[in-house]
Amino acid sequence: MMFESLAVNAAILLILVLIQWAISVEIKDVSFIDAFWGAGMGVLAVTSWLQLETPGALATLIMMMTAAWGFRLGIYLFRRWRAHGEDKRYAAILKKDRAAGRFAQAALTKVWGLQMVLLFMVSSPAQVGILASSAPAPITGLAWVGLSIYAVGIFFEWVGDWQLARFKADPANQGKVLDSGLWAYTRHPNYFGDFAAWWGIWLVCASAGWGYALATIVGPLFLSFTLTKWSGAALLEKGMSQSKGHKYAAYQKRVSAFFPLPPKN
Repeated sequence: MMFESLAVNAAILLILVLIQWAISVEIKDVSFIDAFWGAGMGVLAVTSWLQLETPGALATLIMMMTAAWGFRLGIYLFRRWRAHGEDKRYAAILKKDRAAGRFAQAALTKVWGLQMVLLFMVSSPAQVGILASSAPAPITGLAWVGLSIYAVGIFFEWVGDWQLARFKADPANQGKVLDSGLWAYTRHPNYFGDFAAWWGIWLVCASAGWGYALATIVGPLFLSFTLTKWSGAALLEKGMSQSKGHKYAAYQKRVSAFFPLPPKN
């Protein structure tokens, strides 16, 4: 049942990715894939839950946690893409292929195909946790711990994104560095929020059985690497250092790179 359900999820994900790939080829822009990163995980959580004959309380909890995180992030990033257009990162990745007339192939292999695999892997704790919790079962103390960590992450991500959107919307802040609110305690409250939310989901999955948690720990581990060392904080830090110069350097000295800490004087 577990593997059959995961196969159904994979098939649904593949269909959704191919549809969106075709749209991206038509409009010559793949940037809206960032919105699908979160929304796609929400979809997989819902499809996992819908495949259960009698969803237990734990399965419903994991589904709701993942859906709330994923669909909120998807809407936020889709609106950002609509407002600002093509992301420079994807333009750079596909620049040579666009010039050589290979945009469609490159968009599929370098962007959509890769992110499809990573999306499925990162969301594996939610999928497996839901599918393993079909029988009625109480929500354990470990699940409550995971939910608490998740709630901290959601707070940092949602409030951090809101504070950043307000800051950018004010023309008076042009060229300035946001260093108030949650941004006074961590330089990346939204990324820390993602980190905490998914480790929280993983812990809730662990309450369904440590075997399931260990089998899917690659999800939060890879996400943690992505957020801190690959395409998250590390890439953004490089761009901010180049665009903000000494202002961002001073901010870096005062404020924690990732985990929230009191700012230095």
